[in-house]
Amino acid sequence: MHVHVNAAVSADGKLSTRRREQVRISGDEDFARVDRIRAENDAVLVGVGTVLADDPSLVRFDRDHRESVGKSGVPTRVVADSRARTPPDAAILAGDAPTTLLVSEAAPIDRLSALREASVSVVVAGTERVDLPCALAELESRGVADLMVEGGGELVFSLFADGLVDALTLYVGSLVLGGREAPTIADGEGFVERASFPELSLDGVERVDDGVVLQWTVDS
Repeated sequence: MHVHVNAAVSADGKLSTRRREQVRISGDEDFARVDRIRAENDAVLVGVGTVLADDPSLVRFDRDHRESVGKSGVPTRVVADSRARTPPDAAILAGDAPTTLLVSEAAPIDRLSALREASVSVVVAGTERVDLPCALAELESRGVADLMVEGGGELVFSLFADGLVDALTLYVGSLVLGGREAPTIADGEGFVERASFPELSLDGVERVDDGVVLQWTVDS
């Protein structure tokens, strides 16, 4: 499976404000770029924190571009949600696009039942938290060869920690959000030993809207 993390951050590397309020960092040109990336992937993954904070639908993608790269159907929406906290009326469950929930064995049965009634496919992997390598392996067995990840920071850190990220694309906008509590692209516990730092190779730099898009490949 190829895992591509994409995000938009402020000039000081923040995903949103310290209040975790959604901020428009990029513009229409970058939105179109993101729609093309979604079109190139079989599924789009977010963490439950993103679902609870932003209530995304993840249904937008460039249909013409998807056809041009040989993909059919629509990208599956995937939520990493250890305890099945995704509300049954969340936007990510609405519409015709399929949704898959990655949960742990600690997810309450009543919540899982409510989500299954909303036609959600459930993958159980891990005891207390989602075991991402196992969960992604299950997604791959279901036909997900290309996976786009749109955040948030806890999920992205965990994917890097497990060595699962192949590519990282960042739009860096021309505003400063500040705040030591504001989320970044890779939160979580953080890496402390040099040997554990994921290293990247810069593949491209492009000016988009009033910012810049940086493209990296993750060194194996």
